[in-house]
Amino acid sequence: MKNLRFIVHPGGKLTGRIRVPGDKSISHRSIMLGSLADGVTEVSGFLEGDDALATLKAFQAMGVEITGPTNGKVTIKGVGMKGLKQPADSLNMGNSGTSMRLLSGIVAGQGFSCTLTGDASLSKRPMKRVIDPLTLMGAKIASQDKGLPPLTILGSSRLKAIDYSLPMASAQVKSCVLLAGLYAEGETRVVEPAPTRDHTERMLRGFGYQVESTKLDDLATEIRLSGGGKLTATQIDVPSDISSAAFFMVAASIAPGSDLVIEHVGINPTRTGVIDILKLMGANIVLENEREVGGEPVADIHVCAAQLQGIAIPEHLVPLAIDEFPVLFVAASAAEGQTILTGAEELRVKESDRIQVMADALQAVGIDAKPTADGMIINGGTQRPQSAAIISHHDHRISMAMTVAGLRAVAPISIDDCANVNTSFPKFVELAQSIGLMVEAKEA
Repeated sequence: MKNLRFIVHPGGKLTGRIRVPGDKSISHRSIMLGSLADGVTEVSGFLEGDDALATLKAFQAMGVEITGPTNGKVTIKGVGMKGLKQPADSLNMGNSGTSMRLLSGIVAGQGFSCTLTGDASLSKRPMKRVIDPLTLMGAKIASQDKGLPPLTILGSSRLKAIDYSLPMASAQVKSCVLLAGLYAEGETRVVEPAPTRDHTERMLRGFGYQVESTKLDDLATEIRLSGGGKLTATQIDVPSDISSAAFFMVAASIAPGSDLVIEHVGINPTRTGVIDILKLMGANIVLENEREVGGEPVADIHVCAAQLQGIAIPEHLVPLAIDEFPVLFVAASAAEGQTILTGAEELRVKESDRIQVMADALQAVGIDAKPTADGMIINGGTQRPQSAAIISHHDHRISMAMTVAGLRAVAPISIDDCANVNTSFPKFVELAQSIGLMVEAKEA
């Protein structure tokens, strides 16, 4: 992959109306469930980024006929719950943790053996968290030391349902167990200690599968399904990804004079932590034209510039904004006073160690940012970012977050190794330029 460098020039304000790419989580799941359904599933708004395409190619390799994506449209000829075929080679998940963790649940229920591989970054991400529950269900999985990829899932006898309490709030682990539960004998029960994104449960219901969710207390939820059912093809309109919209929500909040509308964004309540946190900081954000599309709530997000204030981020919002913290750290750097994040140790095992890498990046541009074991302390507002060369550590969200930081800088900021932005946000630079962000991409 060639090295791509972003160069961000200071100033600029964001105005106009845009639509960001489709939701990555929903795009992944549309391919998975569409492939396992009876009939033809049609998807529009599909995210044509490398991560979601890795999932699409994996199911093609297992014998599913999928056409597209063409302008976000994908047609999937489902093979039914038992129609997948053993792939001729290992399945490469690229940079996508979602693909590897969710697919491991599906493949564990098949009669064939299969190896899941990934790039250098994915090969360092923890998979023991899915290996453990799948092993309890009867799957046989070989991995590298400490449960790191590649994972080889051996064709095993029928899976058994389990009652599983997640050790930590993780939508990927929850989804992996539920997808394996489709193939398990009996009722699979998963208890999550705090809310996480519920796209898997919503989409399973959209494909006609019965899934029960029961709140146990203010935070914990139990999700139940029984194995042996079937999925029926449907139509899916993928809303725009709130994780992608978050970069422009922060950018429009911190760039004086900005007035921006981001259209058709998914506002699933398990994903709106970024909006809640920004509003607590004093952001001027209004949801307009709220509606429901294919079981998922969507809205247009109207953001105007505002002076943000530092806050102690409530821990119950952390799982609802886990992917948005790189750019929320940038918001904190522009806010007056101190912002404190705790309870976010999960950030250390993302595409990069997002606590350390963002602290390093913010310190490089002169921001007072102190990493902690489970979060960060940022003293913002006192200083505009200085010019610096930033290392993204192959992490798309670091590249885009530091692009937003460049809006308030006193001189240009360069960010190295940005080709990975294509995993989640194709055409990020062109869209950013179209609404007033002064950024250019150069091959280095």
